[in-house]
Amino acid sequence: MAAGIARFEVTAVVPFAAGQDFGAGGYERVTGVAHGAVDPMDPRNAGIVDLALAPRNAAGLVEYSTEVALLRPADPASSSGRLVHDVTNRGRKRVMGNMYDAVVDPGAANALEVAAAAGNGMGLRVGASYSWCGWDPEAPRANGNLRMTIPTLEGVSGPCRDEFVFGTRITPADRPTAPLSYPAVVAAGGRLTVRRTRQGAAREVAFAFAGERAIRLLPEGTGFERGSIYEFRYTATGARPLGIGLLATRDLVEFLRRDAASPLAAQQPRTVLGVGISQSGRFLRHFIGLGLNGDSAGRRVFDGVLTHVAGAGRVFMNERFAQPDRTACWHEDLGFPEAWFPIAAAPSRDPMSGTVAGLLPGLPTDPLLMESNTSTEYWQKGASLAHTVADGSADLPEHPGARQYLISGTKHGAAAGLTTAKGNATNPNNPHNPGPALRALLEALAAWVEHGTLPPASRVPRLADGTLVPAATVIAAFSALPGLALPRFATPVAPVADWVASEHAAAGWHCLVPAVDADGNERAGVRLPDIAAPLGTFTGWNLYAAEGLGGELADREGTFLAFPAQRDPADPRAPLAARYPDRAAYVEAVRAAAQALVRDRLLLAEDAAGFVARAEREPALG
Repeated sequence: MAAGIARFEVTAVVPFAAGQDFGAGGYERVTGVAHGAVDPMDPRNAGIVDLALAPRNAAGLVEYSTEVALLRPADPASSSGRLVHDVTNRGRKRVMGNMYDAVVDPGAANALEVAAAAGNGMGLRVGASYSWCGWDPEAPRANGNLRMTIPTLEGVSGPCRDEFVFGTRITPADRPTAPLSYPAVVAAGGRLTVRRTRQGAAREVAFAFAGERAIRLLPEGTGFERGSIYEFRYTATGARPLGIGLLATRDLVEFLRRDAASPLAAQQPRTVLGVGISQSGRFLRHFIGLGLNGDSAGRRVFDGVLTHVAGAGRVFMNERFAQPDRTACWHEDLGFPEAWFPIAAAPSRDPMSGTVAGLLPGLPTDPLLMESNTSTEYWQKGASLAHTVADGSADLPEHPGARQYLISGTKHGAAAGLTTAKGNATNPNNPHNPGPALRALLEALAAWVEHGTLPPASRVPRLADGTLVPAATVIAAFSALPGLALPRFATPVAPVADWVASEHAAAGWHCLVPAVDADGNERAGVRLPDIAAPLGTFTGWNLYAAEGLGGELADREGTFLAFPAQRDPADPRAPLAARYPDRAAYVEAVRAAAQALVRDRLLLAEDAAGFVARAEREPALG
């Protein structure tokens, strides 16, 4: 057995959507399992923590397997030669929902059986193939999520910490037990604390183990407080070298693209684009930062990479007892590692360590990189650090192999089909959909990779033009808006010195946020027609509504505050009647905004027409 993918086991090949033609003929859905191995002695794998401790086979290799799903043109002659690898998010397929507006339940999104799972179908019109694989052995098993198998380290135990916030990260909120990330050494005991807010005082709580993978409160029948922050420190076993998930992704993509035994061999992939949404985007940033984009022959794995809503982060996966599902925000998971220097693609200096480096290592195998973020990533995820020096004092020059984009006025989890329903937040929620911009960016990335056509210049807020400012400046600008719950600050981003103790470095990096106009909408970035010709104020932040959580940023939610229809003395924003005297004026404003974006290759012509059509029937205009 050699390193790499040794065997691909096909478990099913079925027509997708009953063979419907989306423009390049019908598609097939292929499912299978890739069996592979990595060599702990290979210098390419040197950065993977604990790989040297993993059990090996007779050839000295560490074996793994990963679940795989593919969509491929049923007729190989219809293939465009493009492969899009959508890195799974906690085992879930995301590209069709976030990029192509599929509005289906999670099970249908993963099953890829019906046409609705492809959304508007635009992703299947040019004959591209799509691939997904598991990379986390602990990804939730629900809804057909993809996982992988990685060996456990024998005889390894050590300190661990779990955090639980019921009603946001732990559901359902009335669940009687809290799940542990790793098996506990029950005899060693543990310590459970709770605090209502991130800066609140922690108090110790009585608990009992409910097996080695869960705890419950005492006395029996006591429920967990919804929205409070529980932390449990214990001695864990069952560690695995989770960084193998990075290597398995590298080797699978090489196999799919290059190997004669690949289930995509007939489709002949010539270029590969990596796409990652949220956690998956952080995975790709981690992959690039570790210099893993070279295959066994020194060729690029991903020719181009598009990350969306990854902020400044990577994934907490390449440490002992790591927990890849963590995502740091103010109220949740803040003490877990997520950001490591370097953050920006362009080289810069870390003021804490003195290191000079860029996320793109400067290797011949570096991919072309596009990063898009929303307002939320500036407020909660340190996105400004992707294009400023780490102390926030200056803009960075644009790296020739990278672009950054702010999708203005948008929240982290934005997608088609959202509403203004508050959920567990205080303000009406933000329904703005970034999908049209993402589709245009993916096409621009493909043209960059396949034809050398330079993509649109970066569109992010800058210190130089006053569109990137301290959070306090923006908060003050919102203070005049009636009935709006406001944040107190943007979430700080800093290295985590000790994640078990939940200790950050003494000093962090300096994060900034996008400046806003008189309406409270962001001035810089890719301003889709909903923002350029607005019907209200769109933000990337919201606050929790629960008692005792006042001032706590609500996970990664956003806010929408509609403009008044007529002049309101309490509201300094111009009313709709003054902005758009009639529907025709509104339609023309939308058309002008859409046409400008099409000219700049930040919106596809088809989507521009869709914005205009929607404006023609917008109910807010009467």
